[in-house]
Amino acid sequence: MGVFMEGTILGLSLAFLFGFGPAFFALIQIGLYRGLLSGVLLALGIFLNDLVVVGLTLFGASTIMSNVENFKTMGIIGGVILIVFGAVTYIKKASLNSAESDEDPKLPNPLIYIGKGFLLNAVNPFVWIFWVSIIVGVTAQYNADSTKLILFFSGTLSVVLVTDIIKTFAASKFKRMVTDKFLILVNKIAGIAISLFGVFLILRSVFEF
Repeated sequence: MGVFMEGTILGLSLAFLFGFGPAFFALIQIGLYRGLLSGVLLALGIFLNDLVVVGLTLFGASTIMSNVENFKTMGIIGGVILIVFGAVTYIKKASLNSAESDEDPKLPNPLIYIGKGFLLNAVNPFVWIFWVSIIVGVTAQYNADSTKLILFFSGTLSVVLVTDIIKTFAASKFKRMVTDKFLILVNKIAGIAISLFGVFLILRSVFEF
């Protein structure tokens, strides 16, 4: 089996076993409320952050996260940002009329969605820890062969991006079938879920469990 294919297998495992963090709920909520293109842009932001984390980790920048105080600080800040994201999502008004008036072709600034996706991952220090753990094992497996590592993680990140797009695509297909009440419910569920991840992140960073 080729190195790239081995990376895609890891990507599938990540998507289905560990793909239900705050970004997942954001993808579903954006896909339902804003449509496919907005969801794809959000997924692209998440992908770009993963790419940056993997790249920096491979080049040794992960030592920043090895400092306990840095880890705690980033965890607390990240948790607060997630709680704010969740609160805004929870109280946000949603209606089919407003959703239809903001169809994807008329997006005022796509960078907003890319930035939101990037930030959702960037504020979570456990994303760093997660990738560092994987990269350490994979680097040892391939004897730090840079070509093989690039191929492996190209496969992994490509699959993660594709599965994120599939999630938002599936959500967008239900857009024409839902009611205002359902959109409001989705916002509340997504808001609560993202806020809870933020609370958990703060508690885990402070109490180190």
